[in-house]
Amino acid sequence: MDARQAKPPGRDPYEARPGRRAVVAPDLATLRGPTTGVIELPHRLFWYPDRRFDLDDPAYLEWMYRIVLREAATLEELRTWLHGPTLVRLWPDLYLPRGVRQAWEDRHPTLRTRAAA
Repeated sequence: MDARQAKPPGRDPYEARPGRRAVVAPDLATLRGPTTGVIELPHRLFWYPDRRFDLDDPAYLEWMYRIVLREAATLEELRTWLHGPTLVRLWPDLYLPRGVRQAWEDRHPTLRTRAAA
């Protein structure tokens, strides 16, 4: 194996960030989060003083999805904040850590297909 292709020892390919594995919903249909209005993420997910997101603003919606996909530690957090059809629609444009994208696309190949389209 070429040294450029070797991954660091012990590195999980599904890491959301070093030391934290990405959490992936087993079924996109279980993601029933809000799709409109103003929401406030819990401090555990987002550490800013103002944690409100206007989901009717496409930029804020996309930003909130990136945060939740990167920071969620439980399936319940995913189910609470993400909406399956909205995730599929946003997927190609979401800037995510490689491990998060790979974990979700490996579990849900339709996301990979959507991203390639």
